[in-house]
Amino acid sequence: MISCRARLVNMNETWLYHYDPETKQQSMERWHIVSPRPKTFRVQKFAGKFLASIFWDQDGILLINYLPKGQTINAEFYSSLLMQLKDILKEKGRGKFTKGVLFFHDNAPAHRALATEKKLDYLGLQCFDHPPYSPDLAP
Repeated sequence: MISCRARLVNMNETWLYHYDPETKQQSMERWHIVSPRPKTFRVQKFAGKFLASIFWDQDGILLINYLPKGQTINAEFYSSLLMQLKDILKEKGRGKFTKGVLFFHDNAPAHRALATEKKLDYLGLQCFDHPPYSPDLAP
């Protein structure tokens, strides 16, 4: 018998930042001993960011999807992620899909859209409601 904990699949989205550090060769500069050293301004090495959607269970990561540049997460995009998740759950087995998946994600608009709710029902994923933020419950 599979426990409820073993059937739980979590999902979260996070922004990942990447940097383009200057190499040692690029940072070398030529200057004469008697001449004043040129002023350098602090340059931020931030090169960009991208959104990662991560699905995992108690055994590890199931799916990581990076949002293509210029695209936003909407119900259609999120539904396609759920289809990918269904295929991965069937492929990896683990008995989750036949026993029913308990799915947990946040209250983002794309996650609460009617099209997403219909896709969750169609796939047979039982969704837990994310509790609203409450300052008196937050540590």
